[in-house]
Amino acid sequence: MSWDDLLLLILAFFGAVSLLLAQISDVLSRLPQIIRAWRQVRQEWSGGRDTGSSASGARTSGRLRQGDAGIDPNSCGRHQP
Repeated sequence: MSWDDLLLLILAFFGAVSLLLAQISDVLSRLPQIIRAWRQVRQEWSGGRDTGSSASGARTSGRLRQGDAGIDPNSCGRHQP
């Protein structure tokens, strides 16, 4: 093994480690969004019952009010201004 091979191996290792750390950082920065989306999915699966604490002020007794934030229950999740 020559010095060139050793240097390339070290550079490849640190490149892979930095890529892994960047991916972990990206996932951790999106974690609050992922948790909120998962709670919303669980709420929809449970028929709209509020199973956890919610930070959204648009909820009343576990359900969204129909006029809030341009949400149309017949829009299949699309935003209506």
